[in-house]
Amino acid sequence: MRVRKSVPVAPVTELSGRHQDLHEMVSFEDPHHQRTWTFDATFMRSSWKCIFGEGCQGIYEVSTPELNEGCCSLGAHFVDEDDVANVVRAVVRLTKKNWQFKDKAKTKGFLKSNKDGDTMTRRVDGACIFLNRPGFAGGAGCAFHIAATEANERPLDWKPNVCWQLPLRLEHSTDAHGWVNTVVREWKRRDWGAGGDDLHWWCTENSDAFVGKEPVYKYLKEEICETVTEEIYDLLVEILERPTAVPIAHPVMRNRK
Repeated sequence: MRVRKSVPVAPVTELSGRHQDLHEMVSFEDPHHQRTWTFDATFMRSSWKCIFGEGCQGIYEVSTPELNEGCCSLGAHFVDEDDVANVVRAVVRLTKKNWQFKDKAKTKGFLKSNKDGDTMTRRVDGACIFLNRPGFAGGAGCAFHIAATEANERPLDWKPNVCWQLPLRLEHSTDAHGWVNTVVREWKRRDWGAGGDDLHWWCTENSDAFVGKEPVYKYLKEEICETVTEEIYDLLVEILERPTAVPIAHPVMRNRK
């Protein structure tokens, strides 16, 4: 893949009150399949970054940055059997050095089914069993992320899908003729369902998380490529980097006081 020129993070654009939640969306057809891709260009050009361990307030009803849990409090929901199998393979590679709760997993397991029958990671002391807590000698944070980094591998190849895809969200719909429409956008509070109303905060809605030094489409390049393929990513970048584009700043930053 050719090296692309550096593109600055989108500057703030002032808009009238009735457009405070405006996002620019860009669409194009898949060159090989019956699919239209639609991307939230405003978010892709924004300066959002994960601030886990850097001021993230967590997703409890009150702010809990001292717990260093981020969005790991509820445990990870798996999307399918392949997702589970991938994590099982990664678990075999985790050691006591990089997984704080390895012994507890041996005793009670690391997976469970919720009341809806969905498979998810077990929780220990109020958070995901794979989350190492502050003070753990092997490092605080996701055990998969730590172990993968030590092995010089991509953390996304070890983690449950939801853990590396957030805050990206894909929504698929199919029309009467079999044409698929896929929207790639930021994950919003409403996507948590009724429970979203109880979250103290959500990172894509808070300016504290819009502190990255590069736009999201560069910062999350691996995650986007893994989600939509490298070819589709290249087409997206071509559109986002067109010199005629007029970037619209993310609503969170426009409304910042």
